[in-house]
Amino acid sequence: MYVQALSNWLDRKGIHFSWVIVAITFLTMLTSSAALGLPGVLLQPLSREFGWSNDEISSAIALRFVLFGLIGPFAAIFMERFGLRNVITTALALVALCLALSTQMSALWHMFLLWGLILGIATGMTALVLGAVVANRWFEKRRGLIIGLLTASSATGQLIFLPVAAWLIENHGWRMAVIPVFFCCALVAVLAFLFIRNHPHDIGITAYGADPSVVLPMSPGTAHMTLWEPLKVLRSVSRNRTFWILAGTFFICGLSTSGLIQTHFISLCGDYGMAAIPAAGMLAMMGAFDFVGTILSGWLSDRYDNRKLLFWYYGLRGLSLLWLPHSDFTLYGLSIFAMFYGLDWIATVPPTVKLASATFGKERAGMIFGWIFAAHQIGGALAAYGAGLSRTMLLTYTPALYAAGGACLFAAIIIFMIRRPLKPA
Repeated sequence: MYVQALSNWLDRKGIHFSWVIVAITFLTMLTSSAALGLPGVLLQPLSREFGWSNDEISSAIALRFVLFGLIGPFAAIFMERFGLRNVITTALALVALCLALSTQMSALWHMFLLWGLILGIATGMTALVLGAVVANRWFEKRRGLIIGLLTASSATGQLIFLPVAAWLIENHGWRMAVIPVFFCCALVAVLAFLFIRNHPHDIGITAYGADPSVVLPMSPGTAHMTLWEPLKVLRSVSRNRTFWILAGTFFICGLSTSGLIQTHFISLCGDYGMAAIPAAGMLAMMGAFDFVGTILSGWLSDRYDNRKLLFWYYGLRGLSLLWLPHSDFTLYGLSIFAMFYGLDWIATVPPTVKLASATFGKERAGMIFGWIFAAHQIGGALAAYGAGLSRTMLLTYTPALYAAGGACLFAAIIIFMIRRPLKPA
């Protein structure tokens, strides 16, 4: 009842309740991304304390990336069958539990269990698929902007938490660095339980931008579907060229972002003599640029050819990665990299979601984007492990940077193999 009263009060103020849903979803994805980003700043402390090699730690992180992606297609089923509120609160509770238990780990298998298995599954339920579902369910207009805003929350998580985590590690040890994220997960779980609702019609309203005089029948959604449905959907689109191009380019997106830079950037800077705190600050600077770039990308995706946007995003990212080894890791050189790379870090998400929606329809877009996102995370897993292996075997990250940069240029070219949609999603 209190949610209905809040919705009525906001309506009198000219504010749609969907913005409350967006705010809590933003916080959910922000705290999840903060938990995902922590291992990047923990690589060196864990290696020093336990003697684990870079590639051993990276293996656990790679497992997390794979699970984080593969749970995405099934997350849409969970959200429909069990409700947004239950899925979000359960996922955040698992993340909080994982963080609390991780302060007691002392063996490598503990890290595989906590940071690989549990964290991968829990955060997978609140990944980018959640943003796509909320945007498609609660918004009829400004969908691209909302997807951009929610996607940018992952950048904000780094912006807020990573420099704080680096400072806590240096002054109080790595175990203290997980405490702020733990409390934030618990707080957002409470907010989600109190205010999140599954559909606009649950509180007697229509989606933002929909005609309130037109009462649409309730979509059957996926409530009647089994957990095999994502596999059936994957099979149904397996012969579609657009699906494979979007999945392939998003694989390269993960290869060149979360698996490489988010995971290894602080360690990479350490190889060039930069301490963890300024390196985390530089990563946060990328997050600040990405926050702006991703929201701007969402706005642009509502107005321009999404293929052309992806061409520029992948092209600029590839050039910046190829240039990074030659930046000498000075403050000036890294600042230039942070600006160009940060602006399109996750800016690829809104155009990719829009292209998926335009091709397959918004009813199936969430689940299909889940599979596209799974490709993203497999790319991230490959980069997380491959870059760690490169550092262990060759004592340098440079081959991984060159490979990711070249792959981005390839993605910029093949995106035009997608036919231009006849109408916007």
